[in-house]
Amino acid sequence: MTFLYLNSDKMGQGDPELGNKLMGIFLEELAKSDLRIDLIGCVNSGMNLTTKGSGVISSLRELEKRGARIATCGTCLDFHNKREDLLIGEIGNMEQTVQVMAEADKIIRPN
Repeated sequence: MTFLYLNSDKMGQGDPELGNKLMGIFLEELAKSDLRIDLIGCVNSGMNLTTKGSGVISSLRELEKRGARIATCGTCLDFHNKREDLLIGEIGNMEQTVQVMAEADKIIRPN
């Protein structure tokens, strides 16, 4: 199983605007690639990728169409009062994250 772990809505350190742009390009290219992603886990500011205002929903929808399950951290959504803003996928929890990380054949973390 391949797990895409998104713990930020930005890629890399430095300018936040550039980091957001890089993450968007990364997800767009991933959605166009032949790489199979089984599960996408969004935690911390990564939850911004699956909620209202996200600029990457179309890339995530494409990955979902190709079989990826998408789970966003419920604790993170609650902390930022964004549970009602979730646009794609399901609400996950840390128990699931721990289990998936322990069992995944490959973990991709683009930060």
